[in-house]
Amino acid sequence: MPSPTLKRKLLLTRQLWASYSRRSLLAFCCFLCGTLGTIVSISIMRGPISTYRCYKAGDKPNDFSSGIQTNSVQSRPKVLGFVGIQTGFGSAERRKALRETWLPSDQHGLLSLELATGLAFRFVIGQNKDGHKMAEIEKEVDNYGDILRIDIEEDYNNLPYKTLAFFKAAFLLFDADFYVKADDDIYLRPERLATLLAKERSSPRTYIGCMKKGPVFRDPNLKWYEPLGDLLGSEYFIHAYGPIYALSAEIVAGLSGLRNDSFRMFSNEDVTIGAWMLAMNVNHEDNQELCSPECTSTSIAVWDIPKCSGLCNPAQRLRELHKKYVCKKSPTLPPDEW
Repeated sequence: MPSPTLKRKLLLTRQLWASYSRRSLLAFCCFLCGTLGTIVSISIMRGPISTYRCYKAGDKPNDFSSGIQTNSVQSRPKVLGFVGIQTGFGSAERRKALRETWLPSDQHGLLSLELATGLAFRFVIGQNKDGHKMAEIEKEVDNYGDILRIDIEEDYNNLPYKTLAFFKAAFLLFDADFYVKADDDIYLRPERLATLLAKERSSPRTYIGCMKKGPVFRDPNLKWYEPLGDLLGSEYFIHAYGPIYALSAEIVAGLSGLRNDSFRMFSNEDVTIGAWMLAMNVNHEDNQELCSPECTSTSIAVWDIPKCSGLCNPAQRLRELHKKYVCKKSPTLPPDEW
């Protein structure tokens, strides 16, 4: 039979073990809760589409009529790139064709594409005094939830102003490494665009596009006539073609603080942006895969250069291109093989 001293030692050992077990269990529970909390927090932070709400009827428009009430850039969801697909009230068939081809037509598909590429996509459109046209856009907003409305009159002559308004709105809505302006008449490979944007770069101020130079259009009968041609001389400075280009976050941060009348506005939007890029001392990055005339193993954006400033007969051409394996399914090569 154990002695009283041995009994006291056994009792003390059991008490110490019970205390240690309770402390270990409590510590494990705290660790588990902390880990779960961190995972949930990260999940919330990486859910850009869930925190974004497109403009709907009844919302009070703010300066950029995005439908999201934002007074601070601190709550912006983080993405690799935000792609604003510029569209108009007469382009419903183009939007339909895009949703049938490379752009998902529902919120789940958009979220899946965003998670796979780090890119968020929205159509961008201004305002119109025609109530019927506005009502049609409202239907698309309700059906697809992929439209960003900005507070500017939708007009071809307003394209430089619309572009500036887009970049300002995009900067408020998303914390992106790059902000991409794209037209609604190009065929795009999102995963290849993401690969391009994700490359390591030495300059925080980068302007990516299919760069060009050429004579200034002085004939008033031409589509790209420039009334301020005397300020430009005989030849344009190097700048990106308008159908698609990207500006890094630091550039867009600078543009977001501009008043519309503080920088020169030329008639052509791509020339206007190019002039600003010269003034802002950015790095020009030329990539001809952004203006490929046909689908290849390395093409990023396809359009009918030089015949059209986009795809000729875009709705039909988008569907034709999407049927080709090389356009929609050919593998994306590593960037060092481009």
